[in-house]
Amino acid sequence: MDGPADVLRRLTTLQKAALLSGENVWQTRAVPTAGVPAIRLADGPHGLRRQLGAADHLGLAASEPATCFPTAATVAGSWDPELAERIGAALGREAAAQGVDVLLGPGLNITRSPLGGRNFEYFSEDPELSGLLAAAYVRGIQSEGVAATPKHFAVNSQELRRMVSDSVVDERTLREIYLTAFEIVVREARPWALMSAYNLVNGTYAHENRHLLTEILRGEWGFDGAVISDWGGGDDPVAAVAGGGTLEMPSPGFDSARAIVAAVERGDLDVADLDARVIELLRLVERVTARGAPGEVDAAAHDALARRAAAESAVLLRNSDAILPLAPGTRVALIGDFVTEPRFQGAGSSLVNPTRVANLRDAMAATELVTTAVAQGFRRDEVPDAALVAEAVGAARDADLAVLMLGLPEIADAEGLDRSTLAIPADQIALLRAVAAANPRTVVVLSAGGVIETGPWIDDAAALLHAYLGGQAGADAIADLLTGAAAPSGRLAETFPRALADGATARTFPSAARTAEYREGLYVGYRFFDSAGVDVAFPFGFGLTYTTFAYANLRATPDEVRIEVTNTGSRAGAEVVQVYVGRRSPSVVHRPRRELKAFAKVRLEPGETRDVVLTLGSRGFRHFDVSAGAWAVEAGEYDIHVGPNVRDIEHVATVTVDGGETTASGADEVAAYRTADVRDVSDADFAALLGRPIPSSHWPVDRLGVNDPIDRLHVARSRVVRAIFRLVERRHQRALRAGRPDLNVVFVFNAPFRAISKMSGSRTTHAVTDAVLFLVNGHTFRGAARVVAAYVHGRRDERATREEFRRGRRSPGPS
Repeated sequence: MDGPADVLRRLTTLQKAALLSGENVWQTRAVPTAGVPAIRLADGPHGLRRQLGAADHLGLAASEPATCFPTAATVAGSWDPELAERIGAALGREAAAQGVDVLLGPGLNITRSPLGGRNFEYFSEDPELSGLLAAAYVRGIQSEGVAATPKHFAVNSQELRRMVSDSVVDERTLREIYLTAFEIVVREARPWALMSAYNLVNGTYAHENRHLLTEILRGEWGFDGAVISDWGGGDDPVAAVAGGGTLEMPSPGFDSARAIVAAVERGDLDVADLDARVIELLRLVERVTARGAPGEVDAAAHDALARRAAAESAVLLRNSDAILPLAPGTRVALIGDFVTEPRFQGAGSSLVNPTRVANLRDAMAATELVTTAVAQGFRRDEVPDAALVAEAVGAARDADLAVLMLGLPEIADAEGLDRSTLAIPADQIALLRAVAAANPRTVVVLSAGGVIETGPWIDDAAALLHAYLGGQAGADAIADLLTGAAAPSGRLAETFPRALADGATARTFPSAARTAEYREGLYVGYRFFDSAGVDVAFPFGFGLTYTTFAYANLRATPDEVRIEVTNTGSRAGAEVVQVYVGRRSPSVVHRPRRELKAFAKVRLEPGETRDVVLTLGSRGFRHFDVSAGAWAVEAGEYDIHVGPNVRDIEHVATVTVDGGETTASGADEVAAYRTADVRDVSDADFAALLGRPIPSSHWPVDRLGVNDPIDRLHVARSRVVRAIFRLVERRHQRALRAGRPDLNVVFVFNAPFRAISKMSGSRTTHAVTDAVLFLVNGHTFRGAARVVAAYVHGRRDERATREEFRRGRRSPGPS
């Protein structure tokens, strides 16, 4: 293919416009007359999902086998960018081998609430950790000539009504919490693409948000790649082109292209903006088609990497009396439905068809332990079963030790659904108590995509290993950790509260309103718990291992931190040294008590000491000055806190930092933000934080519109539509209660009406959507006639536009 500028000159306005939307679900458009090939996209945050035959974006249709690596929330526990880069390279190699040009990942949205249904696909509640790990994935993926696509940009925190929810957030919180990870990725890894989020950000859809896409992403960070919409995330194609959105996916037919051409012809859209978006798309095509022949995929090596990643990422939370690791010959009862049918990934668009799946029964059989029994213990549907409990109790009583695998049901880690609780099912807790009563030497292994409340039952567990969702080799990794073939080195990348009610967003997440108000501001995760002095079950950064470490001789400057770390135990192990920065001098602006600014994973032999050097860099002391609209450093004294987690800080050094003057904002005078008392922020205080009035959170009540969620059909004026919706809603609720939701139904319910045309390929147009809305808003019979007429006209227009696009010049027929 010629260079983007040369190709641009050969394209008609229609061809330019049409290149900015897909040809189908997974491919861009080709323009053979201009030498532009189509390229293929595929999901792949933790494993490639190249679909076979029929395609969808929810992980429902079959896909090619690929290595299923641990999810991002799991790998975040490794605190190891080198490991993340190796995983990224493996993902890129498998993508190239299967003819995929653009891999849709990694996901790096901030874990605002532990209830987020898609948290398993994201790294952490902290932007520094998230950004550095995601940047490593991007470097690895693109080293194989495949474009990485960090997602979802930005402020995408909940699944409920995710395609219509408006994230209302102040500029400082936006910059410091929700954009910093993306900034790290763009500046340090130079991704060739980026995916915009479904939601609106402060009133404007992310895919057409000029402040995000043009002013910050391109203007400030220097991004020169393509911005791809989330699937169905495009709203107004003309606004997207003007705002900075490059490619709308999946295909809306030629509907969006016609709108763009019409806007250019009316003078409503600057041709320069259109050309800029086309250049971005052509640059992406040029980059991914420049790679040579794909390398061979060593499936066994990738499986071994997945096993290593799962072992290094699992977090040992409790180990009473050093019950772990288990000595050879220990007689073990394996209990729990996850023993033979593991939970190793979440549900939705990231669902991978693994090359193999290990289970703990087989993995333990390959060790020097003796498995005395395997008992199911509980049912997946959460229905109590006394017979299964009795069997498990008997198995535990006859063994030296019981390994009990517990965790969340599949519905808890699923795209499109947020969690309602942090508790594991009650029948599993009852099983644990019965098993522990029969054998106090009970080791609990958790399978879940994120945070779980442990308070009600942790004292019944002699040891607790959180394996997260460990991918296809996760069970092998668990066996390695239980036997000591590997030493736990994972550390929590999220805070475990004692109870859901303790969190900053417990009363407000998820929002069912038109807006999601980020009233807690900067106080997300440990920034809240640590600043507000709220006790937690396990702090951010926490994790145990099979050895011990000592820290000594802290030396710090504003640029660099040095500390000596010694392995004081009897076996090799890895420690994660964490550096947090907090303000010592009085501050003009409100701040969290301390924030992670550097970390390093250090592997040491018994008795070995290493002088660990960590660089603070430009992000070490900065905050976003709202008045100046720029990053600033407030001069004064700062404390450098070094330790193994955010709460276990024994070494503190004070440094004096040069900087400039900082201007306070209205929120800096608000007591709630000065003290981190943000669980019940008043309207007045939130308005002060925003620096503007709070937008209305109410849905329009007079009629349904193109961007109202489809689940609001219960207020449709058409009685017929309301009756049909009630029937579908009953079935949907029954499926939710049974733990077997239909993800297609979930998607449709949360989607806006515009999805009728945006997600139909070339089958319908926006005119059909308008006709459907005319129907549901009370004109049942006339609306039905309009739907039919709009469909017929749309099919005719689609054929004519396709022919014009193919010829490269106007053809006779309707337009």
